[in-house]
Amino acid sequence: MLSADARCYVPTPLHGGVNLMDSVQGSQAPQGGETSQKSDATQPVVSQKRSAPKSANDKHNSFMASLSEEEFTYKRLKYGDIVSGIVVRATPHEVLVDIGAKSEAVIASKEVDELAREGNRIQVGDEILAFVLKSEDQDGMTVLSVARAQEERDWRDAEVSQKADAIIEAPIAGYNKGGLIARVGKIRGFIPASQLEIAARGRGERDLTEQDLAAQTGKKLKLKIIEIDRARNRLILSERAAMREVRRDAKARLLEEIQEGDVRTGTVTSVADFGVFVDLGGLDGLIHVSELSWSKIGHPNEIVKPGDTVQVQVLGIDRNKNRIALSLKRLAPEPWTTIEERYAVGQLVEGTITKLASFGAFARVDDGIEGLIHVSELSDRRINHPKEVVKEGETYQLRVIKIDSAKRRLGLSLKRANDEDTSDYSQADAEEWDEAAEGAAEDAETAANENE
Repeated sequence: MLSADARCYVPTPLHGGVNLMDSVQGSQAPQGGETSQKSDATQPVVSQKRSAPKSANDKHNSFMASLSEEEFTYKRLKYGDIVSGIVVRATPHEVLVDIGAKSEAVIASKEVDELAREGNRIQVGDEILAFVLKSEDQDGMTVLSVARAQEERDWRDAEVSQKADAIIEAPIAGYNKGGLIARVGKIRGFIPASQLEIAARGRGERDLTEQDLAAQTGKKLKLKIIEIDRARNRLILSERAAMREVRRDAKARLLEEIQEGDVRTGTVTSVADFGVFVDLGGLDGLIHVSELSWSKIGHPNEIVKPGDTVQVQVLGIDRNKNRIALSLKRLAPEPWTTIEERYAVGQLVEGTITKLASFGAFARVDDGIEGLIHVSELSDRRINHPKEVVKEGETYQLRVIKIDSAKRRLGLSLKRANDEDTSDYSQADAEEWDEAAEGAAEDAETAANENE
């Protein structure tokens, strides 16, 4: 039987470079008749045996610590994370991506096939953004989706835009009976018909037809996001809300910049009995009926219609009331300023009867030019009223017998239309003609005031 002293020297098995008996031997204290001398004799031997295991143990602990540290340097991915990475392998059915994780990630095979069908083949070296579908599959790899990443980013961008009350632009992909379908990145957004500008074009609401909606397909509209419901995959948009802000900003700029005398291009938004409203880019101006044409007109719709693009001159600005007065006719030469260049006494012209009065008949010979056929110039026989000879709306061949551009007067004759000798026309009864013309001018001025 071995003594206590002998047990101190028994070699012990090593496991992985570590002496499994060290902890037991190192904890033993002197027993029974053991003396301090015996203990001192064995100390150097025990000390030598312990030095090697301590070093190995430190290495083991250091190795395990390094593994743990390395593991924690990788981000713990979860479903819904958006990651970026570099494609390191690309085959027709498999794409591997280095996303800085413990192992490479893989793009879902179904999506790789779909991308290939769309012509979007991924190449080695491409940098991509991806959505984490699975943090780890059965092979220990992270499964990614490129399409879902873009969609997720679009949803997040939409939420940011809504919070900022920002205006976005989106193409119209289609329509249904309720409104339009817009593409906001990978998201399908819906614009109700009531939120479309065309529903309020003109000066009132109107129901939209299928043709109205179909005509918007392919256009890019300015929109605001008014509702987001991720759970129901719902994104509601409004063009009217966006355009209200656009017009408000444009109106402020327009009122600051516009000056009297400016020539502007605008779009006719509506036509009324008293005039025409024109959108100048944020603010409507009014063309009074008297400023539409140099010639007399029955109704403004004879000149323009909603949707027409027109050039107008700015006549006046009331910045306090946000009102702008416009003119269409003043961009054309005033007809009376060039009448003597276009007509001569004795010339034959065609004129349409526009109005009858007791002293004669008015006839339009050109845009903006009306002449007077005095009752004495209607017929060789004596008549009581011009209606005995001519009718409103009918066209006759007439002879020019007097021109006075300063007073804007043109004398015409029906009875002299067949005359061969016109040499004495300059000596026509000017006094009688002038008297009739004065009465005609007063009558025309009264009619104009009544229209205003």
